[in-house]
Amino acid sequence: MGMLDGKVVLITGGARGQGRAHAVASAREGADVVVVDVDVDVGIGSVHYPLGTAAELAQTARLVGEHGRRCLTAIADVRSQDQLDAVVARAIAELGHVDVLIANAGIWTQGLIWELSEQTWQDMIDINLTGVWKSAKAVIPHMIERQTGSIVITSSVNGLEPGFQYGHYASSKHGVIGLMKNIALELAPHGVRCNAISPGAIRTPMVMHQQAFDTFRGAEGGTEADMMAAGYHFHALRGQTFMEPGAIADTALYLNSQLASGVTGVVIPVDAGHLLLTGVNMAPVTE
Repeated sequence: MGMLDGKVVLITGGARGQGRAHAVASAREGADVVVVDVDVDVGIGSVHYPLGTAAELAQTARLVGEHGRRCLTAIADVRSQDQLDAVVARAIAELGHVDVLIANAGIWTQGLIWELSEQTWQDMIDINLTGVWKSAKAVIPHMIERQTGSIVITSSVNGLEPGFQYGHYASSKHGVIGLMKNIALELAPHGVRCNAISPGAIRTPMVMHQQAFDTFRGAEGGTEADMMAAGYHFHALRGQTFMEPGAIADTALYLNSQLASGVTGVVIPVDAGHLLLTGVNMAPVTE
């Protein structure tokens, strides 16, 4: 018997990375899955990388199918309420109901606060914060009607602490924690729970690009090996560098299962002890 037998789980940003891990883990535990992502190249700030593609969505569906579960895929932008509403309507029509939302879609870029363009700031907030609000809006009326449901929001350790050159990202991730608490409060009378996960350093396509490698090396010419070596310094737990996305998916399984039936309005860091660290100023200004 699986932890999510008979459930339908809707996942935004589900084509790859953490989203794919959520889809596969949910299917493994008995759920049918609805996977939402976009199919465009997005250039934000100085970083240009593709978000999920139709081909990656199809691959996620194949992986879900290997567990004998149904998987609907939908190309939709979390910035569009109409598109999200249409996904939920289709899921209800084809699968009968939606029990769980994992609001996972997000982006990560870098830049000093005073150097960010207005568009870079707006893209971050629109996708990482407003997109979560719109995703929740799409499922909440259905969950209220059924008087049950679980919403899990992906925040970050940068939703609990600042990050150098991550001001726009940290603002969006702090914001979703506030949003999560209000959703939990307002939906509690309807039997709907809402919680957040704050991942630490996770090895996903979002950080697998040259600017990230250079950041973790502290100089140009960084490599994936430099990033993985830096990961050891980010964590308190022995032998722990960048974690795999499955660590986040396993936590979501708990939150979406009967095991967490009394848990709502909380943030669970999955960070190998990162938030226990006091940190060290490697470049103090002394004058």
